[in-house]
Amino acid sequence: MTTIGYIGLGLIGGSIARAIRKIHPDYRQAAYSRTRASVDEAIADGVIDVALDQFDPRFSECSIIFLCAPVRTNIGYFDFLKDVCGPDTILTDVGSVKGETMKAASEHGIGSRFIGGHPMAGTEKTGYANSTDTLLENAFYFITPGKDCPQELTERYENLIRSIRSLPIVTTPEEHDYIVAGVSHLPHIVASGLVNSVKNLDTDDERMKLVAAGGFRDITRIASSSPDMWQQICLANRDAILKVLDYYISFMDHARTFIQDGDAEKLHAMFSSSKNYRDSIDDVRKGSVPRLYLLYVDIADEPGAIATITTMLAMNQINIRNIGILHNRDFEEGALRIEFYEEKARDSANEILSRRNYHVRRKV
Repeated sequence: MTTIGYIGLGLIGGSIARAIRKIHPDYRQAAYSRTRASVDEAIADGVIDVALDQFDPRFSECSIIFLCAPVRTNIGYFDFLKDVCGPDTILTDVGSVKGETMKAASEHGIGSRFIGGHPMAGTEKTGYANSTDTLLENAFYFITPGKDCPQELTERYENLIRSIRSLPIVTTPEEHDYIVAGVSHLPHIVASGLVNSVKNLDTDDERMKLVAAGGFRDITRIASSSPDMWQQICLANRDAILKVLDYYISFMDHARTFIQDGDAEKLHAMFSSSKNYRDSIDDVRKGSVPRLYLLYVDIADEPGAIATITTMLAMNQINIRNIGILHNRDFEEGALRIEFYEEKARDSANEILSRRNYHVRRKV
């Protein structure tokens, strides 16, 4: 019997476990988590079969062990795992930095069976309670095998990742860390900088915070992610992050010069270049933060207006993830913002509301 083990059962670990349970119901799954309530909940859900202790000898029964704790916490388990697991046990992680982890695996003598993993999926929310069996579907999943890792182990791991409908990309730890420094780590640093800048620049009565529009909320949403996790990521991927951060700071210096000099041509070229590149990005597959499926609806300012819309959608079995009134329409359309769990629900709601003559705009 194939047994899958987990050390850590938060958002990513829980989502992997849920996906494997759905696709491979015959697999046995065992987990340890610092928060025991997460494992108990997973057992109650039928996702996990066995609760393990922190350094449990039963980890030796696992075919694959996913380390789903923060980077340096994962490394702390290497001494235990190198002694308890056999040569055919695949050890992997889900962290967003590979270089430090892969180096540590080699130093601990487990480089031949350690395969770095990084699913490019997630939300700004954390914990097993927010995990789903679809979070990793159509998400790119980086795989970074050690230099001494047998091809057979890599193929076995890649087949498992593909079976849960993720999209594996096999690469080196160095290339992975450089890529994610640009498309994941830098954006989180920039988002944090934007939020802290507005916080520190705000008026005494917090008018900036009051009128912060959808554009600001969208590009800073990831600033709500775990500070502990991002502290560790920045320290673990320091060299690659500094390289892309230095370039970004230099680019911002150029932008400042364009504005200071009133250089209309260079400003237009800057915004045109970014627009063209952004429009060329395929937004269908999931990234480190999933797409938002949104509609903006113009509604009359009268009693029952929102209730009418929510009732109409409920009658058509359309689930709403979030709904709210917009008090600032800067860069947004409509007065009601509706968020859905999936694209299909968003498109169905668009069709239903449009047929009832609501003015609806879909966010791409």
